[in-house]
Amino acid sequence: MVSPVTVVKSEGPKLVPFFKATCVYFVLWLPTSSPSWFSALIKCLPIFCLWVFLLAHGFSFLQAHPSARKILAGLIFSALGDAFLIWQEQGYFSHGLLMFAITHILYSSAFGMRPLNVSVGLVIGAVSSVSYLFLYPYLWGPFTYLVAVYVALIGFMGWRAMAGLRFTSDLWTWTKLSACLGSMLFIVSDLTIAVNKFCFPVPHSRAVIMATYYAAQMLIALSAVECRDAEEVARKIK
Repeated sequence: MVSPVTVVKSEGPKLVPFFKATCVYFVLWLPTSSPSWFSALIKCLPIFCLWVFLLAHGFSFLQAHPSARKILAGLIFSALGDAFLIWQEQGYFSHGLLMFAITHILYSSAFGMRPLNVSVGLVIGAVSSVSYLFLYPYLWGPFTYLVAVYVALIGFMGWRAMAGLRFTSDLWTWTKLSACLGSMLFIVSDLTIAVNKFCFPVPHSRAVIMATYYAAQMLIALSAVECRDAEEVARKIK
């Protein structure tokens, strides 16, 4: 099993550009009232750095590990979603929603269906249902259905990420923990977006949304790089 110290030493330096880009975003804190290609670039820059983070492990690594390729593809669609959301007040919110829906499908595929862990799925299903029922009275038009589909997709992604985390088993890995925490933070970020957009203003919503979002994407990207651990777990399960 890989220790956290080993993970930090091996992967930490590759994440330095991501941390710097995230700091740039929060320091500049460009107003959302004046969307521009520059503000889109600044918002997407940390995600671009996560592309580089995965690519830094080499094309041979990506060719050998389908899960890492799927996470990279998910990050690409995430950046497109971020760009669309810059212009959400101009009617591009649903476009961003679609890009992130594709992202969650890719992440779910990367995390796989083993182990199934039905109990975790039932808990996530219940939480997703309660979340949608809370949002439902505030939704209108196509969003009534679009948000339902999106909640189902991100809930499914969270299930697949959390299903593999077993603290009491020798199948536990840092890869699984990273995916689990990343998915949880992604759900928090997106739920905050939904409540703030459709229900009522959330205090410091933008800071909460972006901090949890960037942390989620970093953890999910990090979950792709210890594929040897993941493959060993898969062999044990089979």
